[in-house]
Amino acid sequence: FPGLQESHALLVPAILSLYLVILSANALVIHTVVAQRSLHQPMYLLIALLLAVDVGVASTVMPAMMFSFSTHFNHVSLPGCLLQIFCIYFLIVFDCNILLVMALDRYVAICYPLRYPRIVTGRLLAGLLGAAAARSTCIVAPVVALASRVRFCRSDVIHHFACEHMALMKLSCGDISLNKTVGLTVRILNRVLDMLLLGASYSCIIHTAFRISPGRARSKALNTCGSHLLVIFTVYSSTMSSSIVYRVAHATSQDVHNLLSAFYLLLPALANPIIYGARTKEIRQQVATLFQRARLPAPPDKPRALPSQTEFPA
Repeated sequence: FPGLQESHALLVPAILSLYLVILSANALVIHTVVAQRSLHQPMYLLIALLLAVDVGVASTVMPAMMFSFSTHFNHVSLPGCLLQIFCIYFLIVFDCNILLVMALDRYVAICYPLRYPRIVTGRLLAGLLGAAAARSTCIVAPVVALASRVRFCRSDVIHHFACEHMALMKLSCGDISLNKTVGLTVRILNRVLDMLLLGASYSCIIHTAFRISPGRARSKALNTCGSHLLVIFTVYSSTMSSSIVYRVAHATSQDVHNLLSAFYLLLPALANPIIYGARTKEIRQQVATLFQRARLPAPPDKPRALPSQTEFPA
């Protein structure tokens, strides 16, 4: 943070306020989905899981930032740094995989509505999410494993507010061409495949939605697609912009890299609950219902009727 190197404590209230907003906004939507039986459907459960992962990304970074800024204990071991890198990138990739599962869910719901209950079952969702976790591990583990073998001798200071892969690699004094090649290849293959699958899914969804006669069904389908596409744009644009600047604009200052990293680490956790809370009618209505119940006073206890004279014991 330029200009605040000697007064990091001034950032703690701002970071704490932002973290509390992220926690409360996401927790409100997650609690609404979990508490309301009418929202126990695959789409809403996936939204709740997506928001929980977003909170995980923010929680991997922000508490450590506040602790180091407030106590001036800003040292981290290499294993701890590698662990944070793994957690950050695993959760980000898992977040993107959940968006793929959501696209598949909406594809079946809109293109094959009569077969939807038989196709999208709890067993299928569990299998898809298990595959998403395995895919995330396979994507992130090689990058972290290669980083653990690098020799660091240029400096012992990471010019970043978190352990990020490229910021750590700048401290290496050996050949890291393999690290760069593997990292770039994994990221390109992951992003290109994701974009192709998402593009194919939503093209079919929008094509089917426009074939539906104008009315409530079409507007609901398009509104749902609009919310998901807005979230996809938020997640992918923030992550890809940071990657492109790191690899193309070599003369860009580290402050710009840190700002872009803050966007892709924190923006989804801040924006996604607002998008889904404001644009998803069912969630919006249930949130309003929860607030109304919280504001209504509890009904007074009914006075207990006195027993009649014949009810007294003789």
